[in-house]
Amino acid sequence: STVPLYFMISRPSGVRNLSPRVWIPMKQFLDFLPIVVFFVAYYALDQDLLVATAILIGAQTLQVAVVWAIKRKLDRQMQIQFWLVLVLGGLTLALRDGRFIMWKPTLVNWLLACAVGGSTFVGERNLIERLLGAELSLPASVWRTLAWGWTGAFVLAGALNLIVAFNFSEAFWVNYKLFGGLGLTFTYVVVSVAYLARGGYLSESEDIDGPAGAAENPAESNS
Repeated sequence: STVPLYFMISRPSGVRNLSPRVWIPMKQFLDFLPIVVFFVAYYALDQDLLVATAILIGAQTLQVAVVWAIKRKLDRQMQIQFWLVLVLGGLTLALRDGRFIMWKPTLVNWLLACAVGGSTFVGERNLIERLLGAELSLPASVWRTLAWGWTGAFVLAGALNLIVAFNFSEAFWVNYKLFGGLGLTFTYVVVSVAYLARGGYLSESEDIDGPAGAAENPAESNS
């Protein structure tokens, strides 16, 4: 299962009047929608993995269309998800072999691990800082810790998916794909927030950024 970077989501630049209070829950819902649709379809259709995969492709395409209509752009994670579902899902249907779609969560996670980990060696800011730098003011060492922490999280998630996919039943993997993803996401976000809170970085950011952000756009504080 994939571990989305929910705590890194910012307001879409293409829709200026859409408040973060609306966009963040909407983005979370859209991120998990294909997984939930796949899970429901699998059990509603007598555990038919092929049909559930076809429905997953449709749900992923709908997700991309909705996000594009709102933002007029797609983040890198969503692009990776979409193309891997399209390619691996297509191979699953063409060859009638569910092993292809089972590899998808692992490949997504490991590609994200390469992107986040590799960004620590390229440029002055890693990927985590580029995504969250406008929201948090943190020392370089903390940004590095977050980047390597999430790199490890993606590597672990990818490995766990393979262990479950090829050592347990198909139905067990489908359950893990949904509930395991939720559990891993919640765990990693809690650990990240706890790390920042323990270092006092969250309270410092609120003190510095909160009033300024409210002053820049008073309408958003009342939305």
